[in-house]
Amino acid sequence: MEPTEPATAGVPVRPAGPGLADRAGLLLALLTERPVSLYAAAVLRIGYGLLYCVFLLREFPHRDEIWGPGSPWTPALARQLFDQTGWVSLLTLSDSRAYFEACYAGALLTSVLFMLGWRTRAVSVLFAAVVASFHARAIFMTDGGDNLILLMSVYLAFTACGRRWSLDARRRTASAQRARQRRFHGSRSMAVTVLHNCALFVIAAQVCFLYGSAGLYKVQGASWGNGTALHYVLNLELFQPWPALSRLLDGHSVAIAIAGYLTVLLQVAFPFVLFGRLKYPVLAMLLGLHAGIAVLMGLPLFSCVMIVADAVFLPDRFYRSVARLWRRPARAPGARGAQAGAWKASVRVPVARTEVRRPLMPQRWNRR
Repeated sequence: MEPTEPATAGVPVRPAGPGLADRAGLLLALLTERPVSLYAAAVLRIGYGLLYCVFLLREFPHRDEIWGPGSPWTPALARQLFDQTGWVSLLTLSDSRAYFEACYAGALLTSVLFMLGWRTRAVSVLFAAVVASFHARAIFMTDGGDNLILLMSVYLAFTACGRRWSLDARRRTASAQRARQRRFHGSRSMAVTVLHNCALFVIAAQVCFLYGSAGLYKVQGASWGNGTALHYVLNLELFQPWPALSRLLDGHSVAIAIAGYLTVLLQVAFPFVLFGRLKYPVLAMLLGLHAGIAVLMGLPLFSCVMIVADAVFLPDRFYRSVARLWRRPARAPGARGAQAGAWKASVRVPVARTEVRRPLMPQRWNRR
């Protein structure tokens, strides 16, 4: 009697996947081994530092009416509100106009230094304090863009956002980096890495929550369901910097309805497409959405804040490729001709030597 083969013979056995302990180890290694998305953190630092500097310069003629001692919302009223809400502002420590002007100049300087990445570890904390102080001083004049830039400034204080594209990165030499690694290797470097990675995760989660909640909130509205929401938005007189352009777009009802449905779809689907190739077209369409909000509704600060926040989802290889394209010298026609001439000259040199030596070889042989 022949032995029977087991029932599983000939059936390919699938290798066992990583267990729960292996996945936990991979997650721990991702959090502790090296800081991730350093270029994205640098883009957030440059973007928010530049935006807040431009914002302060734009409101420079109206600084006293908004944040200064001459504001209708006086420092005394602000301090009474702080007693109830727990907010703190550097601008309310004194009612002196000279003190306020010094704080305003310091805020401009801090924004510039944060954008350039000078002593980023300390300046990032100071930048967060500046943004929180100005936000709390005029709490009733803020909007969604102010709220988001406040959150991002606090999150960026925990990141290593000065390691790329900064004055700190230019100042570090190879020997200084080796000395610093030898000195601070161990628990401190691991703590910095963990804080950086966790802060970037919180930033990404914040943006996903913002888009997802906005999309789900729109789904519940009847005007977004029947495609007329953007029609009402374009007819708001308070948000019409270009009334003629708003009326022109409002005349295309079908296109307006499609744009409304696409807006809801992008916001709801955004948290679910981050780990696939659809992320890039979705980010491109969101860029167009925010550009439309800036132009049609007159909210450039909010749109720019959202565009900078979306940059956290682009990988480092994208920013490295952009940096390589930026550093690539522009080749003019004359420069290309000179390079081509130099190359031809370098090629012809050995040929000329062989042409000179070949007729001499027979003469030397005849002499012998």
